[in-house]
Amino acid sequence: MIWRFIIKRILWMVPFLIAVSMVSFLLIQAPPGDYLTTYIAKLAESNEVMDQASINDLRQRFGLDQSIFVQYWKWISNIVLHGDFGMSFEWRQPVSQLIWERMALTLLLSMATLIFTWAVAFPIGVYSAVRKYSVGDYIATTLGFLGLATPNFLLALILMYIGVVYFGSDVGGLFSDPFKNAPWSWDKVVDLSRHLWLPVVVLGTGSTASLIRIMRANLLDELNKPYVDTARAKGLSEFRLIMKYPVRVALNPFVSTIGWVLPQLVSGAVVTAIVLSLPLSGPLMLQALMSQDMYLAGAFVLMLSSLTVIGMLISDILLVLLDPRVRYE
Repeated sequence: MIWRFIIKRILWMVPFLIAVSMVSFLLIQAPPGDYLTTYIAKLAESNEVMDQASINDLRQRFGLDQSIFVQYWKWISNIVLHGDFGMSFEWRQPVSQLIWERMALTLLLSMATLIFTWAVAFPIGVYSAVRKYSVGDYIATTLGFLGLATPNFLLALILMYIGVVYFGSDVGGLFSDPFKNAPWSWDKVVDLSRHLWLPVVVLGTGSTASLIRIMRANLLDELNKPYVDTARAKGLSEFRLIMKYPVRVALNPFVSTIGWVLPQLVSGAVVTAIVLSLPLSGPLMLQALMSQDMYLAGAFVLMLSSLTVIGMLISDILLVLLDPRVRYE
């Protein structure tokens, strides 16, 4: 039964992804002008002039003289049939070469941040609900509000200052200088792990604070329900009772956040990546959007949108496995 639900949800992803690809391409085309007009404006700022013949030649070479429907069909058909995301106008390189390494590092950082967020938010949220109005609950609530109120870039600057001044550690980027352009090896992985903690803490603080509040509120609602009193009357230990029944039910909204957490971590790391000099997808995506490099920007928007669809699929599957009350027929 569960497998039927999973297969059905995967099949429903196909029309969603097609619609997502259309919307992504339309969003890239929405601003007035195109990459060529942006490029000409940059040349004008430096007192350089391009003649009309050269402009027409570049427009034809980039395929910008064709209709938006033809451009979309060529773009999406090359992606589906050949895995080709097109050529970046600004970088003069295939889009796939520009994004894969950055997206891999971005997804690695996002997954590490997600694990950190859940590992911290789950026990603190449970403790705050079970020990309501205790000293620990007040401390967790205060830290939660501070985490929600502090911008990521400000927290990044504070931690960078503490790391450099008090610990003398290298806090910029994800790699040390000898490993930035080196091929992957065990030493490079170890070096990455040494630099990973700072962006994980910076990006995970806000999400952790939010999930602590969600977990606390949901569990408080469940602890006062009659089935908890019934289970307690049957002689179950307090720890087993809490973890087996109310926590399991309270996890539903916790799990349902996967759908928006994954793309939020990727897109929300733009300013943090710039402050910490991280080789992630965010700064490159921002630059592509500003220069209207439609194939590069479209690839990033498509991937972020696909992450949302994939995250919702994972969330639905986990909800069905977690709570038998969820009706999936």
